[in-house]
Amino acid sequence: MIRTPNRGVVVAGAALGSVSLAVGVLGGSAAQASATTAAAPQSVTVAPNHDPVALERIAAEQRSISAQAAAVAAVAGATATAPPKPKHRKPRRAARAKKRAPLTPREMAQQLVAQHKGWKPAQFTCLDKLWTRESGWNPHNENGGSGAYGIPQSLPARKMATFGSDWRDNPMTQIKWGLWYIADRYGTPCNAWAHSERYNYY
Repeated sequence: MIRTPNRGVVVAGAALGSVSLAVGVLGGSAAQASATTAAAPQSVTVAPNHDPVALERIAAEQRSISAQAAAVAAVAGATATAPPKPKHRKPRRAARAKKRAPLTPREMAQQLVAQHKGWKPAQFTCLDKLWTRESGWNPHNENGGSGAYGIPQSLPARKMATFGSDWRDNPMTQIKWGLWYIADRYGTPCNAWAHSERYNYY
């Protein structure tokens, strides 16, 4: 309470301070407190004793300042208690997160056999047995006696060049040539396997 020479009573100033106090207590920034204080009425009304008109005006000012303080407190409280918004992250697919391992020669051959017209899945079983015996699916396997080379044990090895100049190192090139040779000579991998079982070659 501030006393003035004419003994009037200042009542609006106390409510004005509550505006700034509310912002500070409820987590508002210094800038918010300054802005709020600046926005509130800065004048102080001094009422002579026993002046009903002046007292009514002071009461109206008090109500206005109290309403502003309540609004500031509500905004500050909502800001302090509002949970942070979660960051939206797109889920990564496992296939994209990890680099796909290259296909093995067996997997390459299995896909090509499945795509071959008229060949059933059982044909790969025969092919697997055949080329496991011939080369162990090693694209660099070379027969020291005959010179047969690669997964299908082409003899001579350079025959596989008809399917690609990289025939010495590329298992896909070797497999494509080997499947063409089996289809042309025996019709199916199972027929080639049966011949290998009887004569130990195909």
